[in-house]
Amino acid sequence: MRILVIEDDLTVRNFIAKGLSEAGHLVEQADNGKDGLALAINEKFDIVILDRLLPHGVDGLHLIKTLRGQGNLTPVLMLSALAEVEDKVAGLKAGADDYVTKPFSFAELEARVEALVRRSRNEIQPQTRLTVGDLEIDLLSRGVKRAGQRVDLQPREFRLLEFLMRHTGQVVTRTMLLEGVWDYHFDPQTNVIDVHVSRLRQKIDKPFGRPLVHTVRNAGYMLQE
Repeated sequence: MRILVIEDDLTVRNFIAKGLSEAGHLVEQADNGKDGLALAINEKFDIVILDRLLPHGVDGLHLIKTLRGQGNLTPVLMLSALAEVEDKVAGLKAGADDYVTKPFSFAELEARVEALVRRSRNEIQPQTRLTVGDLEIDLLSRGVKRAGQRVDLQPREFRLLEFLMRHTGQVVTRTMLLEGVWDYHFDPQTNVIDVHVSRLRQKIDKPFGRPLVHTVRNAGYMLQE
């Protein structure tokens, strides 16, 4: 794992970094909140071990609130000498995933780190379904339904629909379709795209009255409710 340790106490920081490194992990360190926040924002880590009380104006609570405010969901284990219930609640409400009070044993810290990362990885499930309005495709079974009715598509039509659905609300150009659906990195100067879009419309739009595939003049196509 790649782990960021943000701790101003040199003895504690070295103790944690040494143990994690010996366990085979890659450890980055920061001794203040400002540098730690910059690392956490600009680089990717499996977990952040964060001291609550930090110098130079950016403490642990501010740091984690900033991370969560930016949509950063990296697991954070907060360390603190503050052991009262209200201190723990404040840390967890700010966005910490766990709270360990000082002094602590390295074995417990390591176990908590592994548990948080394991839980985080289990929560990241691959996307298997795409939906737009009453249109749904199952990426595993390659099935397509609209308004609960099955729609049979040929493999290329399915790839075309999948590409459009992954770019819902965006204009998809001819070049994007040639590269993303047909794996062409040049324009063959044929009407292959128009033919397949027409076939797709006949199957997913025409029987249902309300079109989802729209032509954007002089630009391309857009799938939108």
